[in-house]
Amino acid sequence: MNKFLLALALIAPLANAAEIVGTTEDNRTGEVFGSGVGVLLGGAAGGPIGALVGAGIGYFGGQKTQQGIGQTGTAYLVQDDQGQIREVRRNRLPTQLRAQVAQLDSRH
Repeated sequence: MNKFLLALALIAPLANAAEIVGTTEDNRTGEVFGSGVGVLLGGAAGGPIGALVGAGIGYFGGQKTQQGIGQTGTAYLVQDDQGQIREVRRNRLPTQLRAQVAQLDSRH
C-alpha cells in the first residue's frame, strides 16, 4: 500500500499537465555518462577528492561532447493547469501529451 501511495505522489505533478509549449535541448545522457567516467578516472588518479573533481569535469565534458557529435536529444516544455512550465523528457510525458509530440515530430 505504501509503494502505491508513493507511486501516486511521484506521478501526481505530471498528471495535470495541460499542453506542450515548446522544446529544448536535452543532453542528460552525456552528462550522466561523462560524470560516471569522471568518477572512475578521477577516483583512480586522486582518491575521493579526485572522484568528485572528475565527476564535475566529466559532467560538463559529457554534455559538450554529446552536443559536439550531434546527438542532442529533445526535451519538452510542458505547461500545467497552474501555469508552471516544466522540462520533461519524452519518456516521462503523460499519455495525453504523446499525441502532441507525434504532431510536433511530423512537422519537422
